Amino acid sequence: METSPGGLATRRRLATCPTYNVSLARLFIRITICLAAVAALTFAAYKVLAVNATTAGFGYLLVVLVIASTWGFVEAAAASVFATLTLNFFFFEPLLTLTIQDPKNWVALFTFLATALIASRLSDKAKRTTEEAMERQRDVERLYTFSRSILLIDATASFPRDLAQKVAETFGLAAVVLYDRRRDEFYRAGPFEFDGMDHQLRESALSGTSFSDPEKNRVITAIRLGSEPIASLAIQGPQMPDSVLQGIGNLVAIGMERARAQNLAHQVEAGRQSEQLRTALIDAMAHEFKTPLTSIRAATTALLDDPPQPPDSRMQLIKIADEEARRLAELIDDSVEIARVDSGQIHVRAEASNIEDVVRDVVDSMRDEIENRPVEVRYPQKVPDVDLDRRLVKLALKQLVDNALKYSPPSTPVKIEVRDLDSGVEVDVSNGGDGIPAAEQARIFDRFYRSPSVQHRIPGSGLGLSIAHRIAQAHHGDLTVTSSPGDTTFRMIFPLSPNGALWKGATE
Repeated sequence: METSPGGLATRRRLATCPTYNVSLARLFIRITICLAAVAALTFAAYKVLAVNATTAGFGYLLVVLVIASTWGFVEAAAASVFATLTLNFFFFEPLLTLTIQDPKNWVALFTFLATALIASRLSDKAKRTTEEAMERQRDVERLYTFSRSILLIDATASFPRDLAQKVAETFGLAAVVLYDRRRDEFYRAGPFEFDGMDHQLRESALSGTSFSDPEKNRVITAIRLGSEPIASLAIQGPQMPDSVLQGIGNLVAIGMERARAQNLAHQVEAGRQSEQLRTALIDAMAHEFKTPLTSIRAATTALLDDPPQPPDSRMQLIKIADEEARRLAELIDDSVEIARVDSGQIHVRAEASNIEDVVRDVVDSMRDEIENRPVEVRYPQKVPDVDLDRRLVKLALKQLVDNALKYSPPSTPVKIEVRDLDSGVEVDVSNGGDGIPAAEQARIFDRFYRSPSVQHRIPGSGLGLSIAHRIAQAHHGDLTVTSSPGDTTFRMIFPLSPNGALWKGATE
């Protein structure tokens, strides 16, 4: 195995110089065909057409040019020599002999040979220049295709593995191995295995050296970001110029750095949203806990007053304290559940439940928030049982009812309607607020999103609808919205489970 810079550079120069990779047998067949073509032209010019030496010479020259542009210089040179001999034998005096009497014929003969050889060389060179230009164009096109494919790779998946696969597919390589120095992992792609070079890959990624194995058409090159090697790439397949190999390395380095930057940005965004969630939960807890704590404090203060309260009054105060404490516990449980659902930790513990009972429990638990607001609840005559997690569904419905209460005038009713569908049940929560602009309806289920028109007028965290939407999806259902001024309806659908089968769990 050769180590660069000397070995790899030499191998690349040999790959691009005008040498022949044609077997001797094939070369012999080509030369035989060339000689046959010259012989056929000679027969036509001497026997059939009976042309003079000048016309025959131009015919020979044309044949030589065709051979040079089709195959190459070696075949054209052989045809040139043979054409010179036949021109002398059949067209220069004395005829049918290789002897030349007139010195002018010697000049003409050697001029023809030189012209044929030079034309052959120039034609062969032009052909090779064209082939090299086309090959460079193909290399540029493949590099461009590879650069575009890098942008389409999902950075959240196994980016290095997909990157190695794209290298193999774009450049038609038999095997590709990408070694990531930061992760100390190998990513393999291609139809064939590429083993036994892990040590060289690590050394290349650490020291920036390159290796080549001409016998197996294998090359290992360092992937650099600036002057620092960050990875190494091993390829097996068709030989490529150094410029193309360097271009692949640069694109791989850019792609890996882009993926790392995106992952870092995702981590920063996740941390920011986690902090935003923590702040929102603290604000919500401070706001929601204030009312039950005030009631509990008032009841306990009254119980501690001297003289003691009458028995009936004391019992009433104890009941108030107990109810508010239970409500406080529910608020704490809801806050914890919201944090779990928002982080994607949704574990559905489904059981056959009547959605009518769930809706009734939600309305009863929110009586303090509802207060004097008119709430209309409608049920069909018979509601089928569906498999759902009562705790999660109650949490989702609470978010929808709370949203309806906050974003509609106090004098307008909040409507809750349960419908029986052939494939499940549907719960609609409607209010008579100003409505949601059409441009914002697609974003209201996004995490932390709040309409600019209300975010400074109405308190909220932007989590409620997102939580309800995720819970509906975790039940294999959906949550949608239709809104116009004076009528906004959130529709939550829960599908029937076949044979009453319970879901083992679902996560976002």
